Amino acid sequence: MTGRRADGYHLLDSLAVFTRFGDRLEIEPAERDAFSVSGRYAAGVPLDEGNLVVRAREALRREAGTRQAPPVAIRLEKNLPVASGVGGGSSDAAAALNGLSRLWELGMDDAELARIGLTLGADLPMCLKAKPLIARGIGDDVSLMPGFPALALVLVNPGVAVSTPEVFKALTRRDSEALPPLPRTLDFHGVRNWLAATRNDLEEPARAVQPAIGEALRALEKADAGFVRMSGSGATCFGLFETGNVAKRAAVDIRARHPDWFVAATRSMEAA
Repeated sequence: MTGRRADGYHLLDSLAVFTRFGDRLEIEPAERDAFSVSGRYAAGVPLDEGNLVVRAREALRREAGTRQAPPVAIRLEKNLPVASGVGGGSSDAAAALNGLSRLWELGMDDAELARIGLTLGADLPMCLKAKPLIARGIGDDVSLMPGFPALALVLVNPGVAVSTPEVFKALTRRDSEALPPLPRTLDFHGVRNWLAATRNDLEEPARAVQPAIGEALRALEKADAGFVRMSGSGATCFGLFETGNVAKRAAVDIRARHPDWFVAATRSMEAA
């Protein structure tokens, strides 16, 4: 956190990457609007405007007008834990905006979609990009990171949801320094060493709110991750591994020790 606005929004300076593993969204024309959710984490996911996907559909429809935005059936396969600090809900909404814009042939550019997305949440603009980036401001000032590599990762969530407002309430410092410049050599070692010089300001308050986060971090360390950290406001943590095969073996080991946890080996999306 680099500061706080008068309206209460926190100012960020954050690296964000997006992984190949995640929720899946299917959209097709229909006689009437429909929204359904399946998958491991479908239970408890709202089916009304409490869901960002439904809100994204309606926000885009208001912008386009009903004649240009006929009914659609949207199916969400929820593979990521809810309230887990990895931006799953925001990425689902971003996918809905992108998909519906194409289906309805609205011809909206990235800036228009980002403007609509920002009305749904501060992290929607970065999720619309879905490429390695640095997010500043409240998350709406996005700078892509050309040349940033794909990284082998293991995501671990100890089976707990964490309230983001509760974590921010426990935050004691909101004026930390900005991120250091990225290294010249963007490979596993360069990125790992750069990450070691950074921090997640929300990790300490999140661990105070939910001590199980510490267990997830220790599990990744025990699996010989090259670097471990909590993602976002928690409780999901990630481990950085040198190769995809090593990450897969680590995920198998963690899953065997903690069968009730969410554990996924994946790769981040590289810059175009």
